[in-house]
Amino acid sequence: MKNILRLFFLFYTSLTFSQTKILSWNLENFGKSKSQSELNYIANTILNYDIIAIQEVVAGYGGAQAVAKLALALNDKGSKWDYTISNPTSSSSYKTERYAFIWKTSRVKLKGNAWLEKKYHLEIDREPYFGTFEINNKTITLVNFHAITKSKQPETEIKYFKFLPLEYPALNLVFLGDFNCPQSHTVFNPLKKMGYTPILQNQKTTLKQQCKNNNCLASEFDNIFYKAISLTYIHSGIIPFYENFNSLKEARKISDHVPIWFEFSMN
Repeated sequence: MKNILRLFFLFYTSLTFSQTKILSWNLENFGKSKSQSELNYIANTILNYDIIAIQEVVAGYGGAQAVAKLALALNDKGSKWDYTISNPTSSSSYKTERYAFIWKTSRVKLKGNAWLEKKYHLEIDREPYFGTFEINNKTITLVNFHAITKSKQPETEIKYFKFLPLEYPALNLVFLGDFNCPQSHTVFNPLKKMGYTPILQNQKTTLKQQCKNNNCLASEFDNIFYKAISLTYIHSGIIPFYENFNSLKEARKISDHVPIWFEFSMN
């Protein structure tokens, strides 16, 4: 009986360790406007995930500092975390921002330096931020992205994503972030034909100004696209953090987007 229990424990432990959880969150205007209590709330929301991809980090003073403070708040909760922050995006015609990755060092390791995509930086206002992570001796490259707003036609940027797998043929790319565009849009068809699959379908991810008939979400903008040949899907979803607040006005001090997450194992 003891041997059976030991084998079950070893199997469960190896299975759990082989599973990785990624969380992506557009943390609206993430910078000095976020108080320490808000940073602590964000840390408590994300601490059970292995890699965090953040969009909309303020490019000017306060953005990088907020990421550092968030990593410090996470470190105070029991696990060791590290982080990397992008340079400001090269946009001249739109709002320049930074991206960030934060990861649990016991589960994943950043390989080399993360980088902003160079080839299409003129075609894409906030060019995506790439980070290659080693997980159980295998690698995955996250492509962290925040598109221009819906009114500015984000599909005019997203159409260049179909070239990125050819640009980086040796990398196991996973596209994630705020696309300001639903996954059902035809602009994603080339990626889908290459085998990329969205983790969410018909799932709204942005907050309304006010809930109506318990309907608090507005648009289907955030998603993660992965290649099924490279990763095994286990589970995915959103974190409806706004339910912890008395009003959407209060919740929107954290963000106007909900976090999305993806649990998978490497093939």
